Amino acid sequence: MSKSKPLIAIVDDDESVCRAVRRLVRSLSIDAETFTSGQEFLDLLEAMPSFHPDCLILDVQMPGMNGLELKNRLAISGKTIPVIFITAYDEVGVREKAFAAGAVAFLRKPFNDELLIKTMHGALEGRRLGRQES
Repeated sequence: MSKSKPLIAIVDDDESVCRAVRRLVRSLSIDAETFTSGQEFLDLLEAMPSFHPDCLILDVQMPGMNGLELKNRLAISGKTIPVIFITAYDEVGVREKAFAAGAVAFLRKPFNDELLIKTMHGALEGRRLGRQES
């Protein structure tokens, strides 16, 4: 059964970022769910096996589990969700670690809405094509 609308999960400890990105995503007629921690996101994935986001917009720097740790936990559990990392702190090495972990993009906050939209569409298209091949 295919879903009519893609679902984007947004994980950022800054609620104003969550709200702004969710509003942007929903303005494109795409569903969006927000989480203020990596653990909250993992808890929902575990509690609701039917919850399958098509793309994850993930903050790098968060208290507790950071974005890279969350991406690694997803990889270990076999979940392959395209990840767009976002960060206000573009530290040396973090971008490389993000791409090594399989990120589709790494955007520095504040990012341009058009860039996020283009990146998100690219991630969703890549996921759709990947599904057709498998």
